[in-house]
Amino acid sequence: MAKETILLVDDDQDIQEIQKIYLEKEGFQLVFAGDGQTAIMLTEQVKPDLIILDVNLPDMDGFEVCQSLRRLTNVPILFLSGREDDSEQILGHRIGGDDYITKPFSPGVLVAKVKAHIRRYRDLTIHAGTVDIAADPKRLTFGNIRIEKEECVVKKNGVPLSLSTKEFLLLCFFAEHPNRVFSLDQIFNRIWGEDSLGDNRTVMVHISNLRKKIEADPAKPAFILTVRGLGYKFSI
Repeated sequence: MAKETILLVDDDQDIQEIQKIYLEKEGFQLVFAGDGQTAIMLTEQVKPDLIILDVNLPDMDGFEVCQSLRRLTNVPILFLSGREDDSEQILGHRIGGDDYITKPFSPGVLVAKVKAHIRRYRDLTIHAGTVDIAADPKRLTFGNIRIEKEECVVKKNGVPLSLSTKEFLLLCFFAEHPNRVFSLDQIFNRIWGEDSLGDNRTVMVHISNLRKKIEADPAKPAFILTVRGLGYKFSI
Protein backbone atom coordinates (compact mmCIF):
# COMPACT_ATOMS: atom_id res chain seq x y z
CA MET A 1 0.00 0.00 0.00
CA ALA A 2 1.32 3.45 -0.93
CA LYS A 3 2.26 5.76 1.92
CA GLU A 4 -0.09 8.63 2.63
CA THR A 5 1.45 11.99 1.76
CA ILE A 6 1.24 14.93 4.17
CA LEU A 7 1.97 18.49 3.09
CA LEU A 8 3.54 20.51 5.93
CA VAL A 9 3.16 24.27 5.42
CA ASP A 10 5.32 26.17 7.91
CA ASP A 11 8.28 28.55 7.65
CA ASP A 12 9.68 27.45 11.03
CA GLN A 13 12.25 24.75 10.28
CA ASP A 14 12.33 23.58 13.92
CA ILE A 15 8.58 22.91 13.82
CA GLN A 16 8.98 21.15 10.48
CA GLU A 17 11.72 18.95 11.90
CA ILE A 18 9.61 17.93 14.92
CA GLN A 19 6.72 16.97 12.67
CA LYS A 20 9.08 15.15 10.29
CA ILE A 21 10.56 13.00 13.05
CA TYR A 22 7.23 11.82 14.46
CA LEU A 23 5.22 11.53 11.26
CA GLU A 24 7.90 9.71 9.26
CA LYS A 25 8.22 7.30 12.19
CA GLU A 26 4.53 6.46 11.62
CA GLY A 27 5.17 5.76 7.93
CA PHE A 28 3.89 8.97 6.37
CA GLN A 29 5.58 10.58 3.38
CA LEU A 30 6.19 14.29 3.88
CA VAL A 31 6.34 17.26 1.52
CA PHE A 32 7.35 20.70 2.79
CA ALA A 33 6.32 24.25 1.91
CA GLY A 34 7.61 27.38 3.62
CA ASP A 35 4.99 29.77 2.25
CA GLY A 36 1.46 29.89 0.93
CA GLN A 37 2.18 30.11 -2.79
CA THR A 38 4.42 27.03 -2.62
CA ALA A 39 1.71 25.19 -0.67
CA ILE A 40 -0.86 25.92 -3.38
CA MET A 41 1.54 24.81 -6.12
CA LEU A 42 2.48 21.57 -4.31
CA THR A 43 -1.17 20.76 -3.59
CA GLU A 44 -1.85 20.83 -7.32
CA GLN A 45 1.25 18.80 -8.15
CA VAL A 46 1.49 16.27 -5.31
CA LYS A 47 -2.19 15.89 -4.31
CA PRO A 48 -1.48 15.25 -0.61
CA ASP A 49 -3.73 13.14 1.59
CA LEU A 50 -3.68 15.72 4.41
CA ILE A 51 -2.34 19.25 4.90
CA ILE A 52 -0.93 20.74 8.11
CA LEU A 53 -1.11 24.51 7.66
CA ASP A 54 0.48 27.15 9.85
CA VAL A 55 -1.68 30.24 10.36
CA ASN A 56 1.24 32.69 10.16
CA LEU A 57 3.15 32.47 6.88
CA PRO A 58 5.60 34.97 5.35
CA ASP A 59 3.65 35.70 2.17
CA MET A 60 -0.01 34.95 2.90
CA ASP A 61 -2.34 34.54 5.85
CA GLY A 62 -2.91 30.85 6.55
CA PHE A 63 -6.68 31.32 6.37
CA GLU A 64 -6.32 32.87 2.92
CA VAL A 65 -4.20 29.89 1.88
CA CYS A 66 -6.87 27.51 3.19
CA GLN A 67 -9.54 29.17 1.06
CA SER A 68 -7.33 28.76 -2.02
CA LEU A 69 -6.60 25.13 -1.15
CA ARG A 70 -10.29 24.36 -0.73
CA ARG A 71 -10.77 25.21 -4.41
CA LEU A 72 -8.25 22.47 -5.22
CA THR A 73 -8.87 19.69 -2.71
CA ASN A 74 -11.23 18.31 -0.07
CA VAL A 75 -8.54 16.51 1.96
CA PRO A 76 -8.34 17.30 5.69
CA ILE A 77 -6.61 20.57 6.61
CA LEU A 78 -5.22 20.94 10.15
CA PHE A 79 -4.30 24.45 11.29
CA LEU A 80 -1.28 25.17 13.49
CA SER A 81 -1.22 28.39 15.51
CA GLY A 82 0.62 29.91 18.43
CA ARG A 83 -2.59 31.55 19.69
CA GLU A 84 -5.36 29.95 21.75
CA ASP A 85 -8.06 32.21 20.37
CA ASP A 86 -11.63 30.92 20.13
CA SER A 87 -12.52 33.37 17.37
CA GLU A 88 -9.50 32.26 15.34
CA GLN A 89 -10.42 28.61 15.78
CA ILE A 90 -14.01 29.28 14.74
CA LEU A 91 -12.76 31.15 11.66
CA GLY A 92 -10.50 28.21 10.80
CA HIS A 93 -13.45 25.80 10.87
CA ARG A 94 -15.69 28.26 9.05
CA ILE A 95 -13.44 28.58 6.00
CA GLY A 96 -12.87 24.85 5.57
CA GLY A 97 -10.36 23.69 8.17
CA ASP A 98 -10.95 20.32 9.82
CA ASP A 99 -8.99 20.81 13.04
CA TYR A 100 -6.94 23.38 14.97
CA ILE A 101 -3.78 22.63 16.95
CA THR A 102 -2.07 25.20 19.17
CA LYS A 103 1.69 25.56 19.64
CA PRO A 104 3.53 24.24 21.50
CA PHE A 105 1.82 20.97 20.65
CA SER A 106 2.23 17.42 21.83
CA PRO A 107 3.74 15.32 19.00
CA GLY A 108 1.62 12.39 20.18
CA VAL A 109 -1.58 14.45 19.90
CA LEU A 110 -0.54 15.67 16.45
CA VAL A 111 0.06 12.11 15.23
CA ALA A 112 -3.26 10.94 16.73
CA LYS A 113 -5.16 13.72 14.99
CA VAL A 114 -3.42 13.10 11.67
CA LYS A 115 -4.21 9.38 11.81
CA ALA A 116 -7.85 9.98 12.77
CA HIS A 117 -8.45 12.49 9.98
CA ILE A 118 -6.72 10.40 7.32
CA ARG A 119 -8.60 7.28 8.41
CA ARG A 120 -11.97 8.99 8.24
CA TYR A 121 -11.20 10.62 4.89
CA ARG A 122 -10.05 7.26 3.50
CA ASP A 123 -13.23 5.61 4.78
CA LEU A 124 -15.27 8.35 3.13
CA THR A 125 -13.51 7.80 -0.19
CA ILE A 126 -13.90 4.03 -0.06
CA HIS A 127 -17.48 3.88 1.18
CA ALA A 128 -18.97 7.06 -0.24
CA GLY A 129 -21.29 5.22 -2.60
CA THR A 130 -22.45 2.26 -0.55
CA VAL A 131 -25.63 3.45 1.18
CA ASP A 132 -28.68 2.46 -0.82
CA ILE A 133 -31.37 4.98 0.08
CA ALA A 134 -32.36 6.04 -3.41
CA ALA A 135 -32.97 4.59 -6.83
CA ASP A 136 -29.39 5.49 -7.68
CA PRO A 137 -27.23 4.71 -4.61
CA LYS A 138 -24.35 6.75 -6.01
CA ARG A 139 -26.36 9.98 -6.01
CA LEU A 140 -28.62 11.79 -3.58
CA THR A 141 -30.90 14.58 -4.73
CA PHE A 142 -33.02 16.89 -2.59
CA GLY A 143 -34.43 20.09 -4.02
CA ASN A 144 -31.75 21.87 -6.00
CA ILE A 145 -28.93 19.97 -4.21
CA ARG A 146 -27.29 16.88 -5.68
CA ILE A 147 -24.65 14.74 -3.95
CA GLU A 148 -22.37 12.71 -6.22
CA LYS A 149 -21.08 10.31 -3.57
CA GLU A 150 -18.49 8.42 -5.60
CA GLU A 151 -16.90 11.66 -6.80
CA CYS A 152 -17.35 13.37 -3.40
CA VAL A 153 -18.97 16.33 -5.17
CA VAL A 154 -22.00 18.39 -4.15
CA LYS A 155 -23.79 20.59 -6.68
CA LYS A 156 -26.33 23.35 -6.13
CA ASN A 157 -28.33 24.19 -9.24
CA GLY A 158 -25.75 22.22 -11.17
CA VAL A 159 -22.80 24.25 -9.86
CA PRO A 160 -20.21 22.44 -7.68
CA LEU A 161 -19.94 23.68 -4.09
CA SER A 162 -16.66 24.05 -2.21
CA LEU A 163 -17.13 21.87 0.88
CA SER A 164 -14.57 20.75 3.42
CA THR A 165 -14.26 17.03 4.19
CA LYS A 166 -16.30 17.38 7.35
CA GLU A 167 -18.99 19.42 5.62
CA PHE A 168 -19.30 16.73 2.94
CA LEU A 169 -19.47 14.00 5.59
CA LEU A 170 -22.12 15.92 7.52
CA LEU A 171 -24.26 16.49 4.46
CA CYS A 172 -24.06 12.83 3.41
CA PHE A 173 -24.86 11.68 6.95
CA PHE A 174 -27.90 13.94 7.19
CA ALA A 175 -29.14 13.09 3.68
CA GLU A 176 -28.78 9.37 4.36
CA HIS A 177 -30.84 9.67 7.59
CA PRO A 178 -33.70 12.04 6.69
CA ASN A 179 -36.15 13.24 9.34
CA ARG A 180 -34.20 11.61 12.21
CA VAL A 181 -33.10 13.78 15.12
CA PHE A 182 -29.45 13.56 16.18
CA SER A 183 -27.85 15.20 19.21
CA LEU A 184 -24.59 17.14 19.04
CA ASP A 185 -22.78 14.24 20.70
CA GLN A 186 -24.20 11.72 18.23
CA ILE A 187 -23.18 13.84 15.26
CA PHE A 188 -19.73 14.51 16.68
CA ASN A 189 -19.09 10.82 17.36
CA ARG A 190 -20.33 9.84 13.91
CA ILE A 191 -18.34 12.41 11.91
CA TRP A 192 -15.27 13.02 14.05
CA GLY A 193 -15.16 9.63 15.80
CA GLU A 194 -15.36 8.70 19.45
CA ASP A 195 -11.55 8.67 19.67
CA SER A 196 -11.22 12.18 18.25
CA LEU A 197 -9.88 14.97 20.42
CA GLY A 198 -12.13 17.98 20.21
CA ASP A 199 -15.25 19.85 21.25
CA ASN A 200 -18.70 19.15 19.87
CA ARG A 201 -19.21 22.91 19.50
CA THR A 202 -17.43 22.41 16.20
CA VAL A 203 -20.57 20.57 15.04
CA MET A 204 -22.55 23.80 15.32
CA VAL A 205 -19.88 25.71 13.40
CA HIS A 206 -19.84 23.17 10.58
CA ILE A 207 -23.64 23.05 10.39
CA SER A 208 -23.73 26.86 10.21
CA ASN A 209 -21.19 26.78 7.37
CA LEU A 210 -23.11 24.06 5.57
CA ARG A 211 -26.37 25.99 5.82
CA LYS A 212 -24.71 29.02 4.22
CA LYS A 213 -23.71 26.87 1.26
CA ILE A 214 -26.83 24.78 0.63
CA GLU A 215 -29.76 26.78 2.01
CA ALA A 216 -31.57 29.49 0.05
CA ASP A 217 -31.91 31.42 3.32
CA PRO A 218 -29.50 30.17 6.04
CA ALA A 219 -31.46 32.12 8.67
CA LYS A 220 -34.58 30.12 7.77
CA PRO A 221 -33.17 26.71 6.78
CA ALA A 222 -35.33 24.30 4.81
CA PHE A 223 -33.03 21.27 5.00
CA ILE A 224 -30.97 21.24 8.21
CA LEU A 225 -33.42 22.01 10.97
CA THR A 226 -32.73 22.73 14.63
CA VAL A 227 -34.85 20.69 17.03
CA ARG A 228 -34.81 22.78 20.19
CA GLY A 229 -33.30 20.97 23.16
CA LEU A 230 -32.55 17.83 21.15
CA GLY A 231 -30.25 18.55 18.20
CA TYR A 232 -30.70 18.60 14.44
CA LYS A 233 -32.60 16.78 11.73
CA PHE A 234 -32.51 16.78 7.94
CA SER A 235 -35.82 17.47 6.23
CA ILE A 236 -36.42 16.42 2.63
